[in-house]
Amino acid sequence: MKTTAVLALSGLGVPECLRWHEGALWFSDLAHGTVHRWDGTGEAETVLKVPGRAGGLGWLPDGRLLVVSMDEGRVYRREADGELVEHADLRHIVGGPVNDMLVDPQGRAYVGNFGFDYHAFTREHPNSLLYAPPGPPRTPVACLAPGGSLLGLTEPLLFPNGMLLTADGTAVVVAETLAMRLTRLPVNADGSLARAQPWAALISPVLWRLVNHPGLPGRLTRRISALLDHPAVAKRSASPVAPDGIAWDTDGRTIWVANALRGECVRVAAGGRVLDRVATSRHTLSCLVAGHDGRTLFAATVPTDDPLRAAELNGGRIEMARL
Repeated sequence: MKTTAVLALSGLGVPECLRWHEGALWFSDLAHGTVHRWDGTGEAETVLKVPGRAGGLGWLPDGRLLVVSMDEGRVYRREADGELVEHADLRHIVGGPVNDMLVDPQGRAYVGNFGFDYHAFTREHPNSLLYAPPGPPRTPVACLAPGGSLLGLTEPLLFPNGMLLTADGTAVVVAETLAMRLTRLPVNADGSLARAQPWAALISPVLWRLVNHPGLPGRLTRRISALLDHPAVAKRSASPVAPDGIAWDTDGRTIWVANALRGECVRVAAGGRVLDRVATSRHTLSCLVAGHDGRTLFAATVPTDDPLRAAELNGGRIEMARL
């Protein structure tokens, strides 16, 4: 029987980028541009508002907070006195809103971006039409030194989103949301990332070929996918999985994936075999295994990921399940 998550917090816009830091859950609200902290009791505390909408979060070794400004194309640093200063300017690199970010124990930051204006496209077109040739634009992950300088760029990826560092620190696993896969990138000696390697495919190879096909099979597949893009249908589907936020399981080997296509988090092994599913109330954008005993799965869920509509609805939630 599938586990079902329970409500922890409600009334949010687009909760995302779940982190556990100093005994509390932290997250950004992409619709309202705010960063929040929740200690597990009462309501979440609003820590700060970020110009250009808050995105990915992380901390430098000395405890200073790094936070992405999605629309400004920057990473900000919060100094000890609370002042926000520019840590890195990525405007010359990104093709769309800056997104999630991983900060490693040395303070190096890995920052993804949409690659294009995803929400502008999906307000006018079904999501499946993104795959009409030439397909969605690809974009690199920016690798930043602890001081904010650019160490390098990865090869272009398809919507690089949530990221994890392996336990031994030798590689970063990236969720390529629009490619419906998890990708492993080895860490070079200087902190930059090497050539991408497959970690887990989350869509069948046949369906992937069809949805990207330039001819009639592709047009039919994309049109059928658009017709099936309905919450009632998605709720009853098991595949594919569009990975958004990702989190290591307690075993340190398998990965929990927030499925942006439907209300669930799925646990997958290397190669893509699905091991567990936890049902959530709506589409899931971020997940985290943490808590005071390290065995709670937190999930950020939304009725819509469009920040304009979400800011009006305030239907975003944090949900949680005991593992």
